[in-house]
Amino acid sequence: MALDIFIPYWGDAAFMKQAVDSVLAQNSGDWFLTVVDDAYPDDEVRRYVEGLGDARIKYIRKDVNEGITENFRTCVSLATQDVVVVMGCDDELLPNFVDVVLSAHKAFPEAWIIQPGVTVIDENGHTAEPLVDVVKQRLVKPKGTGQRLVRGEPLAVSLLHGDWLYWPSLAFRRDRLQDFDFRNGLPVIQDLALVMDMVLAGAELLIEPEVCFAYRRHIHSASSAKLVDGTRFHGERTYFGLAGRLCRERGWRTAARAAAFRLTSRAHALLLLPQAASHGGMRPVASLLRHAFGK
Repeated sequence: MALDIFIPYWGDAAFMKQAVDSVLAQNSGDWFLTVVDDAYPDDEVRRYVEGLGDARIKYIRKDVNEGITENFRTCVSLATQDVVVVMGCDDELLPNFVDVVLSAHKAFPEAWIIQPGVTVIDENGHTAEPLVDVVKQRLVKPKGTGQRLVRGEPLAVSLLHGDWLYWPSLAFRRDRLQDFDFRNGLPVIQDLALVMDMVLAGAELLIEPEVCFAYRRHIHSASSAKLVDGTRFHGERTYFGLAGRLCRERGWRTAARAAAFRLTSRAHALLLLPQAASHGGMRPVASLLRHAFGK
């Protein structure tokens, strides 16, 4: 069994090359890699990937830019192996990633989703510990040690209090993942929306504590760029309203309340107020305040 790894590409070619190199550096050779280029206006990545001459690596370039949601859909639709990862084009696998994920899947085949251990790095590749990650990993993530399965309303409540998952590191059972679709109109929070749809349908998620993935946080990411101007938070409000309704329909009242309170999302908006005031003026400040104290 091999791991199906997809990288939807749009952005910095240097980071992208590092991502590909991290796949090549795996201790295990049981993987296939597909790069799906969303018509980025430069062919440096194509030349790099094709120049590797590795039969396990496939490069696909779209004729037109379709955006992140459609590119994720393309990646999922192309998957053929039992376990699938859609990693970020600026993230890196640690050398043990394939071994850890495939071993976890073998030990817990009932898990629809695997969250392996993650370390956070900055744009220079240095280990980082941003406040948002500290809060989510130490306060919001379900407590426990070792490998453990989480499911149902308790999992939903934790995710709606604060999304402690790292989407690019998640490994999915292909047969389950392909039963779901990304929701339109939620480009920044589409990952949580998809996972929540799976949780509402009965998904079990395995927390695998062994660190094997490097998640990059930097100011140039799509999500970070939208934080200060309030764009991301508008999308979050829209989604949390939907999530609350879905949870109520499922009979998960505690999860519905968590969606309404969206505590860490509100706190995050307040944390960004000084940055918004210094870089964007009153308009983004008003947007952040509306998110923090509105419905």
